[in-house]
Amino acid sequence: MQLSNEVKEILLLVARGAIKSHFSEIINLKLDYSRYPELLIKDTGAFVTLTRHNELRGCIGFLEAPKKRLIDTIYEAARRAAFNDPRFHPLSIEELPDIKIEISILSKFSLIKSYDEIKLGIHGLLLDEETTRALLLPQVATEYNFSLQQFLTAICQKGGINSNEWQIRFLNLKVFTATIFSETKKKNESYETI
Repeated sequence: MQLSNEVKEILLLVARGAIKSHFSEIINLKLDYSRYPELLIKDTGAFVTLTRHNELRGCIGFLEAPKKRLIDTIYEAARRAAFNDPRFHPLSIEELPDIKIEISILSKFSLIKSYDEIKLGIHGLLLDEETTRALLLPQVATEYNFSLQQFLTAICQKGGINSNEWQIRFLNLKVFTATIFSETKKKNESYETI
């Protein structure tokens, strides 16, 4: 999905505002949606990833967001990443200044017929088996310097199945791409958008 830097900045502000509103009053952005129609796109999957000192601090999202506007999807994913990721305790107000926000807006999913179709650093993986579902964002392979075999092993582990199941049988895997953007750090150590 093509997004202007201005729209990306708005979405990052929405994500940070969603988290801040847990601790204080709701931040109300006055937006002219006629200028930013991308914010109103519906049925788009998106994830919000939080890191603190370069360590994962929360990541939650939606594969699809039926009937939900993109701006609302980002708001809800940010809140859930901060306060409802079962791998972490809820974010504290003391941690908030150190949190960096990254947003991944997902493309449509495509079923693959061969593992050779997977392009590391470009494709994310969705394991869509009858008994389990799991997702790895495209940047995971790059961040961990995964080989294709390691990426396939990681999606099996995330899905709670035998880590070498991909070698035993062909998995029901879908690939997708993502538009990924994040806050950058200022010299004074607080975060700003793009």
